[in-house]
Amino acid sequence: MVRLADDRNYFSFDPSYVARSDRPTLSLSFKDQSGELMTRPQSTQTRLPPFFSNLLPEGRLRDYLAEKAGVHSEREFFLLWMLGDDLPGAVKIDPPWEDHFAATFFRATTTVSTESLLRFSLAGVQLKFSAVREAHGGLTIPARGTGGDWIVKLPDAHYSGVPENEYAMMQLAREVGIDVPDIDLVHMDQIAGIPFEAQHLGSHAFAIKRFDRVEGSAVHMEDFAQVFGVYPKQKYEKASFENLARVISIEVGQDGVLAYVRRLVFSMLIGNGDMHLKNWSLLYPDGRQAALAPAYDYVSTIPYIPKDKLALNLGSSKHFRDMDMPRFHRLADRAMVARAMIEDEVRDTVSRFADVWRSRGEELAGPHLKSVIDAHLRTIPLWRALAT
Repeated sequence: MVRLADDRNYFSFDPSYVARSDRPTLSLSFKDQSGELMTRPQSTQTRLPPFFSNLLPEGRLRDYLAEKAGVHSEREFFLLWMLGDDLPGAVKIDPPWEDHFAATFFRATTTVSTESLLRFSLAGVQLKFSAVREAHGGLTIPARGTGGDWIVKLPDAHYSGVPENEYAMMQLAREVGIDVPDIDLVHMDQIAGIPFEAQHLGSHAFAIKRFDRVEGSAVHMEDFAQVFGVYPKQKYEKASFENLARVISIEVGQDGVLAYVRRLVFSMLIGNGDMHLKNWSLLYPDGRQAALAPAYDYVSTIPYIPKDKLALNLGSSKHFRDMDMPRFHRLADRAMVARAMIEDEVRDTVSRFADVWRSRGEELAGPHLKSVIDAHLRTIPLWRALAT
């Protein structure tokens, strides 16, 4: 990757990577329909190519880091260079000209030190920071963000109780049979190094173990915005839930599709309107073969947005009130999986959810969130038909 004088960014594969028969997968977006690597160079203006743009944080986190570093938030080449020590997955930015580049780039921003930069990036709109779990159980945010194996998601400035909401929904997901990483609800007093701006937003933060870090080693991953080669701002627009099912079927297989369906049904039942392309990911444990990444970012959004809808279309609709079994039959057809298998997975997910929710819903979610989700469930055809 190089930046040209007119603020264009130019990406091409190294010939030695192209020549390898056992080359690791960077992204499915670089493969054609026959699975062959597309080697044509990419040139973009100001922004990076979509795969690399999606490695960077979004929204308030991007603005926060850009301001701290004295960088314009849209000049993605500079942001990627600064945050490249701790990107999602196994990608690492290691420019051979680092000393010269740093001297040139920081000439006009003398108040910013390369040693004081918070080198961290995970995509998302909440403030999230890489953290290392200490022996006494607290969470520390490293100064440079490297080596962390947990993500700490701080309280939201606009919506109260988001960490508690996410912790409850992730616990519920595990009990329904969804693969969930280790999670914790941590009092803010237990976290060292929190930016001053975030210290008074709430009492607790949500912590989740990074599934792209295993025993100190980075495991490659990509989210579905990267898979489809779209920019983060298009994460609600450029694909449907059927499109995701098709890719998972081809790249992961039937079991991956069934796990995906379970998560999709669960998200509908809790009223999660934010399962966009960046909240579904693939892991590459061996560097080449895709697997469905563990679940993350499960929040019931309906307490904050009462008329919220699904993030993507299923059967040409985003409305929770339209979600019935025929839509999953069409998803099955698109994913090339027998309708009966998908239907069994939907039925089992609703049944498991109903058992846990009725026995432990208020214990997990609290009375207010329980009542909001109860009212929401009564509007969903799948629930009315299957939750006996």
